[in-house]
Amino acid sequence: MTDWVNVAKDGELREGQCRVVDVDDVMVAVFYREGSYYAIEDMCTHDGGELASGEVEGDEIVCPRHGARFCIKNGKALTPPAYEDVHAFPVRIEDGMVQVCDDRFD
Repeated sequence: MTDWVNVAKDGELREGQCRVVDVDDVMVAVFYREGSYYAIEDMCTHDGGELASGEVEGDEIVCPRHGARFCIKNGKALTPPAYEDVHAFPVRIEDGMVQVCDDRFD
């Protein structure tokens, strides 16, 4: 079973803000949006570039390289040139800490 990784103290991230963490050698972008935390793999499925430095527009992250859009809530690819979803990871609050877990192999 994979351990949960601390991302930040609950309340540390501001609206629309993102933090990238390494979870079992996978870079994960954790977003704070409207009172909830969401985590997706920080890799565009179009060309493998990172997503976290892109603009957050509502519930979407815009890839800074070619403009593909992904839903930060579930990782769904929303626009070309990306057609494959990114993996969404479980997020929890435990003892005042935002935590993420790699559930890909459970």
